[in-house]
Amino acid sequence: MSKRYAKLGPGEGLNYDWENDHTFVKVSGQDTDGAYTLMEDNLKASFALGLHRHDTHAETFYFLEGAVEFYVDGDWHRCTPGTTMHVPPGVPHACRVADGAPARMLMIFQPSGFDGFLAELAKMTEADFADEAKMAELNARYDIVPMGPVPAHPEDRV
Repeated sequence: MSKRYAKLGPGEGLNYDWENDHTFVKVSGQDTDGAYTLMEDNLKASFALGLHRHDTHAETFYFLEGAVEFYVDGDWHRCTPGTTMHVPPGVPHACRVADGAPARMLMIFQPSGFDGFLAELAKMTEADFADEAKMAELNARYDIVPMGPVPAHPEDRV
């Protein structure tokens, strides 16, 4: 008989170690029949994610370590340990690590799907990443609508 539950410890779970972050899938969409995906994201000091939105899914972030500058719907927020940021469908957002230091957060995607996006990215070649049509199709399939780079932060102008 298979177990009806899962327990994952630190550093466990399907993981993707990218140039700018190291993500662990803690609860996959397959585990929840597509209801949600839970991931741990270890953001490296160079992490920044450009402005984008999702039309059909929400994201919730719970910050564990470090600080992240989060741009949501025109406003900047500094997110530190214990902060929760919820971004409903249709709301433009972007983020970057703060203070030039790594950060760590939990992410919930409702409904699930982002774990599938990461799995597909992991199989891609540099040529695939350079193929604008292929990237546009992948983004569309996973409800990612790119809107540009990380907006300028008010402190960057000082």
